[in-house]
Amino acid sequence: MSKKNTILAIDQGTTSTRSIVFDHDARPLATARAEFAQHYPDHGWVEHDAEEIWRDVVSTARDALEQSGAGDSVAAIGITNQRETIVVWNRETGKPVHRAIVWQDRRTAPLCARMRQEGYEALVRERTGLLLDPYFSASKLAWILDNVAGARRDAEAGRLAFGTIDSFLLWRLTGGRVHATDVTNASRTLLFDIHRQCWDDDLLRLFNIPRSLLPEVRGNSEIYGETDPALLGRAIPVAGMAGDQQAALVGQACFTPGMAKATYGTGCFVLLNTGEAPVTSANRMLTTIGYRIGGRTVYALEGAIFVAGAAIKWLRDGLHLITHASQTDDMATRIPHSHGVYMVPGFVGLGAPHWDPEARGLICGLTLDATAAHIARAALESVAYQTYDLMEAMAQDGGGLVTTLRVDGGMAANDWFCQFLADILQAGVERPAHLETTATGAAFLAGLACGVWTDLDDVAARWSRGQVFEASMDGAQRQTMLDGWRQAVRRTLTPKAA
Repeated sequence: MSKKNTILAIDQGTTSTRSIVFDHDARPLATARAEFAQHYPDHGWVEHDAEEIWRDVVSTARDALEQSGAGDSVAAIGITNQRETIVVWNRETGKPVHRAIVWQDRRTAPLCARMRQEGYEALVRERTGLLLDPYFSASKLAWILDNVAGARRDAEAGRLAFGTIDSFLLWRLTGGRVHATDVTNASRTLLFDIHRQCWDDDLLRLFNIPRSLLPEVRGNSEIYGETDPALLGRAIPVAGMAGDQQAALVGQACFTPGMAKATYGTGCFVLLNTGEAPVTSANRMLTTIGYRIGGRTVYALEGAIFVAGAAIKWLRDGLHLITHASQTDDMATRIPHSHGVYMVPGFVGLGAPHWDPEARGLICGLTLDATAAHIARAALESVAYQTYDLMEAMAQDGGGLVTTLRVDGGMAANDWFCQFLADILQAGVERPAHLETTATGAAFLAGLACGVWTDLDDVAARWSRGQVFEASMDGAQRQTMLDGWRQAVRRTLTPKAA
């Protein structure tokens, strides 16, 4: 085994940036985290300061390396990132021309609606496996080119570069030497043909995007370049990159078709491994690239829930019902049942399987004896119900009935939530020993590229099961609760989506 047998994983998420050093057994040795500002300049707009993100990446990476004492044993860096969030920057200065536009942002909903009305969604769906929705990157990029002074002129002159967060970080880490992304992030832009695995000229014309903006697309586990030695004390290879949900698929060792994982962060994303053949959904699930390692591409069906942990954050920061997210476990346990209270967290529209960007949040079933605990419990339950909707749609698409779901992310630490999820899904819920599976996946990808781990079997052997939750709810009670959920969703949907 090489002396260099630890990996630095950079996990750049929607609300925080984390750097974690993993040892050869995929155990975290040290973690550094920084939460950063969310900017809401207009109704439905969500932005991040890419410079603040960059500063946090450097500072947390340095802190994690110092804490771990890993030093020269670090073999490589793996990067995972919030997907669909975009940055456009000047190639000469490296400076962004605008704040990063976040995946949650809905400002381009009218553009996407117009394109759907003009009949373009079939083309988009066929090439990308996605839907025409402001969630994805292309319409955000078009907005910057059309609304930032001089941006389109500079883009057409080749002076600007576009990337999702991974690409921007890679550019900065390598001192501007490497402009690249990986297939999983590229597959979320609405500009990438997931079958031919290349940027698509028809889609570039549709969104009026100059090809010169785009990064090179590579596999998930290979040497992208080396860091500027001044950043981390020496040049370290960047050897793995993947969007956060695909990184979690790898981190959960879901390498066999039929295996599925759900990550509960700001949103919730369920990915089901479908093997080397893409599955086209009849139920508005997404077809996406799961990973490409050693030239072999594995596809996945994906369901996206826009609001999961964000609903708990709203209870804390918006309603001030709680001071810490962990309180929701005790609040949910304290009451015997939901009392008929439902929350549909459509704060930024609803994702799969409804895809209604105009939907808004709803709490219904309130009576005078409803309490803060009922609202907190309804928020937790809403995430389980939405997961059920996704799993049901995937089964109808031919993905098969998932008997075990591997879960991770912040909400997965909540025992009450995991048990309720198992009850609603009527399936086993497996929680790994370490919940940071997104960062673990980035580490696995980087380690595979530089020999820390030999193959996927070696990686799978590092996955460690924590607790398993089995379904125990009475079937009639479960059905009553699901019926109430469906009625609440119908009240939330706009007429065109209902």
